Amino acid sequence: MRDEMKIALAQLDCASEGELAKSFDTVRNFVDEAAELGAELTIFPELSLHGYALEGGPLPATDTRLTDLSRDGMVVLAGFREDGGIRQYNAAGYYTGGHLHHAHRKLYLPNYLVWEERKRASPGQSLQAFDTRFGRMAVLICNDAWQPVLPWLAAQDGAEVMLIPANSAAGFGPESLDVMDYWDQLLTFVARMHQSWVVFVNRVGDEDGTRFWGGSRVIDPSGQVTAQAPFWHPSLLVADIDIEQCRRRRHEIPLLAEARLGLIEREVQRLIREGGDA
Repeated sequence: MRDEMKIALAQLDCASEGELAKSFDTVRNFVDEAAELGAELTIFPELSLHGYALEGGPLPATDTRLTDLSRDGMVVLAGFREDGGIRQYNAAGYYTGGHLHHAHRKLYLPNYLVWEERKRASPGQSLQAFDTRFGRMAVLICNDAWQPVLPWLAAQDGAEVMLIPANSAAGFGPESLDVMDYWDQLLTFVARMHQSWVVFVNRVGDEDGTRFWGGSRVIDPSGQVTAQAPFWHPSLLVADIDIEQCRRRRHEIPLLAEARLGLIEREVQRLIREGGDA
Protein backbone atom coordinates (compact mmCIF):
# COMPACT_ATOMS: atom_id res chain seq x y z
CA MET A 1 0.00 0.00 0.00
CA ARG A 2 1.29 3.44 -0.96
CA ASP A 3 0.99 6.56 1.17
CA GLU A 4 0.80 9.13 -1.63
CA MET A 5 -1.51 9.40 -4.61
CA LYS A 6 -2.40 11.86 -7.35
CA ILE A 7 -6.12 12.27 -7.94
CA ALA A 8 -8.22 14.07 -10.54
CA LEU A 9 -11.56 15.72 -9.76
CA ALA A 10 -13.65 15.74 -12.95
CA GLN A 11 -16.10 18.62 -12.50
CA LEU A 12 -18.32 18.18 -15.55
CA ASP A 13 -21.79 18.99 -16.81
CA CYS A 14 -23.68 15.72 -16.31
CA ALA A 15 -26.78 16.51 -18.39
CA SER A 16 -26.93 13.62 -20.85
CA GLU A 17 -30.13 14.47 -22.74
CA GLY A 18 -30.82 10.76 -22.84
CA GLU A 19 -27.66 9.96 -24.81
CA LEU A 20 -25.56 7.55 -22.79
CA ALA A 21 -23.07 7.17 -25.63
CA LYS A 22 -22.34 10.90 -25.48
CA SER A 23 -22.00 10.75 -21.68
CA PHE A 24 -19.51 7.90 -21.89
CA ASP A 25 -17.49 9.81 -24.50
CA THR A 26 -17.32 12.82 -22.18
CA VAL A 27 -16.24 10.71 -19.21
CA ARG A 28 -13.60 8.88 -21.26
CA ASN A 29 -12.18 12.20 -22.45
CA PHE A 30 -11.81 13.35 -18.83
CA VAL A 31 -10.14 10.03 -17.91
CA ASP A 32 -7.69 10.37 -20.80
CA GLU A 33 -6.83 13.95 -19.83
CA ALA A 34 -6.38 12.97 -16.18
CA ALA A 35 -4.00 10.18 -17.23
CA GLU A 36 -1.94 12.63 -19.29
CA LEU A 37 -1.62 14.82 -16.18
CA GLY A 38 -0.32 11.88 -14.14
CA ALA A 39 -3.44 11.17 -12.07
CA GLU A 40 -4.00 7.65 -10.76
CA LEU A 41 -7.62 8.02 -9.60
CA THR A 42 -10.31 10.06 -11.38
CA ILE A 43 -13.47 10.93 -9.42
CA PHE A 44 -16.69 11.99 -11.14
CA PRO A 45 -19.81 13.66 -9.69
CA GLU A 46 -22.99 11.93 -8.61
CA LEU A 47 -24.96 10.48 -11.56
CA SER A 48 -22.17 11.58 -13.88
CA LEU A 49 -23.48 9.39 -16.71
CA HIS A 50 -27.18 10.22 -16.43
CA GLY A 51 -27.65 13.69 -15.03
CA TYR A 52 -29.99 14.43 -12.16
CA ALA A 53 -33.07 13.83 -14.32
CA LEU A 54 -31.86 10.23 -14.78
CA GLU A 55 -32.03 10.35 -18.55
CA GLY A 56 -30.96 7.19 -20.34
CA GLY A 57 -31.54 3.63 -19.23
CA PRO A 58 -30.11 2.18 -16.01
CA LEU A 59 -26.87 0.19 -16.08
CA PRO A 60 -25.71 -2.86 -14.14
CA ALA A 61 -22.72 -1.95 -11.99
CA THR A 62 -20.60 -4.42 -13.97
CA ASP A 63 -21.51 -3.00 -17.41
CA THR A 64 -18.38 -3.29 -19.56
CA ARG A 65 -18.65 0.38 -20.53
CA LEU A 66 -18.14 1.20 -16.86
CA THR A 67 -15.45 -1.36 -16.10
CA ASP A 68 -13.50 -0.37 -19.23
CA LEU A 69 -13.08 3.16 -17.83
CA SER A 70 -10.42 1.73 -15.51
CA ARG A 71 -8.18 0.18 -18.14
CA ASP A 72 -4.53 1.16 -18.60
CA GLY A 73 -3.81 1.69 -14.90
CA MET A 74 -6.41 4.40 -14.18
CA VAL A 75 -8.80 3.96 -11.23
CA VAL A 76 -12.22 5.56 -11.66
CA LEU A 77 -15.14 6.44 -9.36
CA ALA A 78 -18.20 7.04 -11.56
CA GLY A 79 -21.81 7.82 -10.65
CA PHE A 80 -24.69 6.19 -12.50
CA ARG A 81 -28.26 4.96 -12.35
CA GLU A 82 -27.90 1.32 -11.34
CA ASP A 83 -30.12 -1.45 -12.58
CA GLY A 84 -30.60 -3.59 -9.49
CA GLY A 85 -33.29 -5.87 -10.89
CA ILE A 86 -36.69 -4.94 -9.49
CA ARG A 87 -35.15 -1.79 -7.96
CA GLN A 88 -32.97 1.01 -9.25
CA TYR A 89 -30.34 2.88 -7.27
CA ASN A 90 -28.35 6.09 -7.33
CA ALA A 91 -24.94 4.43 -7.25
CA ALA A 92 -21.22 5.09 -7.51
CA GLY A 93 -18.77 2.41 -8.58
CA TYR A 94 -15.05 2.28 -7.83
CA TYR A 95 -13.39 0.59 -10.80
CA THR A 96 -9.83 -0.66 -11.05
CA GLY A 97 -8.06 -2.94 -13.48
CA GLY A 98 -11.16 -3.36 -15.61
CA HIS A 99 -13.27 -4.62 -12.70
CA LEU A 100 -15.79 -3.31 -10.18
CA HIS A 101 -13.94 -3.09 -6.85
CA HIS A 102 -16.65 -1.47 -4.71
CA ALA A 103 -20.17 -0.11 -5.22
CA HIS A 104 -22.02 2.31 -2.97
CA ARG A 105 -25.76 2.92 -3.24
CA LYS A 106 -26.96 6.28 -1.96
CA LEU A 107 -28.48 5.75 1.48
CA TYR A 108 -30.38 8.99 2.15
CA LEU A 109 -32.51 10.13 -0.78
CA PRO A 110 -33.80 13.70 -0.30
CA ASN A 111 -37.52 14.06 -0.81
CA TYR A 112 -38.09 17.73 0.00
CA LEU A 113 -38.09 21.13 -1.73
CA VAL A 114 -37.24 20.49 -5.42
CA TRP A 115 -35.82 17.01 -4.78
CA GLU A 116 -37.98 13.90 -5.16
CA GLU A 117 -35.40 11.14 -5.33
CA ARG A 118 -37.51 8.51 -3.54
CA LYS A 119 -39.83 8.51 -6.56
CA ARG A 120 -37.00 7.44 -8.86
CA ALA A 121 -34.67 5.28 -6.79
CA SER A 122 -34.55 2.99 -3.79
CA PRO A 123 -32.18 3.71 -0.91
CA GLY A 124 -29.09 1.58 -0.37
CA GLN A 125 -28.85 -0.58 2.73
CA SER A 126 -25.21 -0.53 3.81
CA LEU A 127 -22.13 1.62 4.23
CA GLN A 128 -18.72 -0.01 4.18
CA ALA A 129 -15.21 1.35 3.88
CA PHE A 130 -12.98 -0.55 1.49
CA ASP A 131 -9.28 -1.11 0.97
CA THR A 132 -7.48 0.23 -2.09
CA ARG A 133 -3.85 0.27 -3.15
CA PHE A 134 -3.73 3.87 -1.91
CA GLY A 135 -5.41 3.44 1.49
CA ARG A 136 -8.83 2.75 2.98
CA MET A 137 -11.70 4.75 1.52
CA ALA A 138 -15.46 5.27 1.78
CA VAL A 139 -18.01 6.77 -0.60
CA LEU A 140 -20.79 9.10 0.54
CA ILE A 141 -23.09 10.30 -2.24
CA CYS A 142 -24.17 13.93 -1.76
CA ASN A 143 -26.95 13.92 0.89
CA ASP A 144 -25.28 10.95 2.62
CA ALA A 145 -22.62 13.40 3.82
CA TRP A 146 -25.33 15.59 5.41
CA GLN A 147 -26.25 12.76 7.81
CA PRO A 148 -23.84 13.23 10.77
CA VAL A 149 -23.63 9.55 11.62
CA LEU A 150 -22.45 8.34 8.19
CA PRO A 151 -19.01 10.02 8.00
CA TRP A 152 -18.46 8.93 11.62
CA LEU A 153 -19.34 5.31 10.76
CA ALA A 154 -17.04 5.43 7.75
CA ALA A 155 -14.18 6.73 9.90
CA GLN A 156 -14.85 4.06 12.53
CA ASP A 157 -14.61 1.52 9.71
CA GLY A 158 -11.13 2.84 9.00
CA ALA A 159 -11.79 5.20 6.08
CA GLU A 160 -8.85 7.55 5.56
CA VAL A 161 -10.31 9.19 2.44
CA MET A 162 -13.98 10.19 2.09
CA LEU A 163 -15.02 10.40 -1.57
CA ILE A 164 -18.13 12.60 -1.89
CA PRO A 165 -19.59 12.80 -5.41
CA ALA A 166 -22.46 15.31 -5.52
CA ASN A 167 -25.19 16.98 -7.59
CA SER A 168 -25.56 20.12 -5.50
CA ALA A 169 -27.50 23.06 -6.89
CA ALA A 170 -27.85 26.66 -5.80
CA GLY A 171 -30.79 29.03 -5.75
CA PHE A 172 -33.63 26.90 -4.40
CA GLY A 173 -35.53 26.70 -1.13
CA PRO A 174 -35.84 29.42 1.51
CA GLU A 175 -33.52 32.42 1.37
CA SER A 176 -31.94 31.29 4.62
CA LEU A 177 -30.66 28.12 2.92
CA ASP A 178 -27.23 28.98 1.50
CA VAL A 179 -26.29 25.57 0.11
CA MET A 180 -22.74 26.57 -0.82
CA ASP A 181 -22.07 27.84 2.70
CA TYR A 182 -23.57 24.66 4.18
CA TRP A 183 -21.17 22.57 2.12
CA ASP A 184 -18.20 24.77 3.06
CA GLN A 185 -18.79 24.24 6.74
CA LEU A 186 -19.86 20.62 6.45
CA LEU A 187 -16.84 19.46 4.47
CA THR A 188 -14.44 21.22 6.84
CA PHE A 189 -16.17 19.63 9.82
CA VAL A 190 -16.07 16.13 8.31
CA ALA A 191 -12.35 16.42 7.51
CA ARG A 192 -11.36 17.95 10.84
CA MET A 193 -13.50 15.91 13.23
CA HIS A 194 -13.00 12.58 11.45
CA GLN A 195 -9.36 13.38 10.68
CA SER A 196 -9.69 12.19 7.12
CA TRP A 197 -9.06 13.46 3.63
CA VAL A 198 -12.28 14.69 2.01
CA VAL A 199 -12.64 14.75 -1.77
CA PHE A 200 -15.80 16.58 -2.85
CA VAL A 201 -16.68 16.44 -6.57
CA ASN A 202 -19.70 18.47 -7.61
CA ARG A 203 -21.15 18.93 -11.07
CA VAL A 204 -21.83 22.08 -13.08
CA GLY A 205 -24.37 23.02 -15.73
CA ASP A 206 -28.11 23.70 -15.96
CA GLU A 207 -30.75 20.99 -15.95
CA ASP A 208 -34.54 21.36 -15.73
CA GLY A 209 -34.20 24.92 -14.45
CA THR A 210 -31.66 23.96 -11.77
CA ARG A 211 -28.12 25.34 -11.79
CA PHE A 212 -25.24 23.30 -10.35
CA TRP A 213 -22.34 25.25 -8.90
CA GLY A 214 -19.20 23.09 -8.95
CA GLY A 215 -16.65 24.18 -6.36
CA SER A 216 -15.08 20.71 -6.15
CA ARG A 217 -12.24 20.51 -3.64
CA VAL A 218 -9.78 18.48 -1.60
CA ILE A 219 -9.58 19.02 2.17
CA ASP A 220 -6.84 17.61 4.38
CA PRO A 221 -7.32 15.96 7.82
CA SER A 222 -6.79 19.29 9.61
CA GLY A 223 -9.67 20.90 7.67
CA GLN A 224 -7.55 22.92 5.24
CA VAL A 225 -8.56 23.16 1.57
CA THR A 226 -5.51 22.06 -0.42
CA ALA A 227 -7.01 22.36 -3.92
CA GLN A 228 -10.25 23.77 -5.30
CA ALA A 229 -11.92 23.92 -8.71
CA PRO A 230 -13.74 27.03 -9.96
CA PHE A 231 -17.43 27.64 -9.45
CA TRP A 232 -19.96 27.18 -12.29
CA HIS A 233 -17.52 26.00 -14.99
CA PRO A 234 -16.26 22.54 -16.06
CA SER A 235 -12.80 21.75 -14.73
CA LEU A 236 -10.32 18.96 -14.24
CA LEU A 237 -8.50 19.51 -10.95
CA VAL A 238 -5.43 17.38 -10.20
CA ALA A 239 -4.19 17.23 -6.60
CA ASP A 240 -1.88 15.18 -4.36
CA ILE A 241 -2.99 13.31 -1.24
CA ASP A 242 -0.65 12.01 1.46
CA ILE A 243 -2.51 9.26 3.34
CA GLU A 244 0.13 9.25 6.07
CA GLN A 245 -1.05 12.74 7.06
CA CYS A 246 -4.36 11.20 8.13
CA ARG A 247 -2.62 8.56 10.22
CA ARG A 248 -0.37 11.13 11.91
CA ARG A 249 -3.35 13.33 12.75
CA ARG A 250 -5.27 10.45 14.30
CA HIS A 251 -2.22 9.51 16.37
CA GLU A 252 -1.60 13.07 17.58
CA ILE A 253 -5.24 13.76 18.52
CA PRO A 254 -7.06 10.43 18.95
CA LEU A 255 -10.62 11.71 18.48
CA LEU A 256 -11.82 8.44 16.97
CA ALA A 257 -10.08 5.96 19.23
CA GLU A 258 -12.70 5.61 21.97
CA ALA A 259 -15.95 5.19 20.07
CA ARG A 260 -17.98 3.42 22.78
CA LEU A 261 -19.77 1.37 20.11
CA GLY A 262 -21.63 -0.70 22.69
CA LEU A 263 -22.99 2.45 24.33
CA ILE A 264 -24.16 3.76 20.97
CA GLU A 265 -25.79 0.44 20.08
CA ARG A 266 -27.73 0.40 23.36
CA GLU A 267 -28.96 3.98 22.94
CA VAL A 268 -29.95 3.46 19.29
CA GLN A 269 -31.89 0.32 20.21
CA ARG A 270 -33.63 2.29 23.00
CA LEU A 271 -34.65 5.02 20.55
CA ILE A 272 -36.00 2.41 18.14
CA ARG A 273 -38.03 0.79 20.90
CA GLU A 274 -39.45 4.20 21.81
CA GLY A 275 -40.74 4.71 18.30
CA GLY A 276 -37.69 5.73 16.28
CA ASP A 277 -37.16 4.93 12.62
CA ALA A 278 -35.57 1.50 12.30
